[in-house]
Amino acid sequence: MRVKTLFALLTTFALTTSALAQELTVFAASSLTEAFEEIADLFEGHNHGVTILLNFGGSSTLSTQIVQGAPADVFASADVVQMTVVQDAGLAVGEPAVFAHNRLVVIAPAGSKVSELEDLGDSGVLLVLAGPEVPVGRYSRTAIASLDAVYGAGFADRVLANLVSEEPNVRQVAFKIELGEADAAIVYSTDAAVLASITIIDIPEEHNVIATYPVVALKDSSQQELASAFVEFLLSPEAQAVLARRGFINP
Repeated sequence: MRVKTLFALLTTFALTTSALAQELTVFAASSLTEAFEEIADLFEGHNHGVTILLNFGGSSTLSTQIVQGAPADVFASADVVQMTVVQDAGLAVGEPAVFAHNRLVVIAPAGSKVSELEDLGDSGVLLVLAGPEVPVGRYSRTAIASLDAVYGAGFADRVLANLVSEEPNVRQVAFKIELGEADAAIVYSTDAAVLASITIIDIPEEHNVIATYPVVALKDSSQQELASAFVEFLLSPEAQAVLARRGFINP
């Protein structure tokens, strides 16, 4: 969780003085960490006296926390499914807005026995994925299943037989590779981009899965105006430029 001070809002996202000196809590998917911290810095430059709290985690964990009553003003998910959980609970204000997309890649540490996609099915490979309840974990399994068409029936089964760890979010998956505790993992391309000394193996577009990132202000927020302003700012050219530079695909 990160505490930020917001400065005077000088753009079209201006807030009324009643919203000043108040807090905004944003729950966001782990893969958004660097981008949202940078966007928060920009948003701060347009505001005064408001504190933003950024809380990053797996989208499924965050949606569960929100439904169970965790205090949050904005939810940015890495998929539509977890956003629907919040909507079905009656906690979303209006329709979520899609603000970014992402794609999958395979990552491997230096010296790994995995250097191409087909190697994922080799006996003895240590594979790490996010859990199936996490968006990137579900996307990863869909992509793996699709590769049967390339490497033959049973390839996906061989790959999943190599699974040694299921992590609660994409950053924990990447961390396993950084520590050299596995031969390969599947993460978002944006997460791979912030890692050092790894091999990135692209997944062909026809077998990749494009992640969709929706955002919404939350009904239980006591800062509705500020929450809506943050959502609107995410869709602005200024914020979209940050997301694109960080490797996200603009909607």
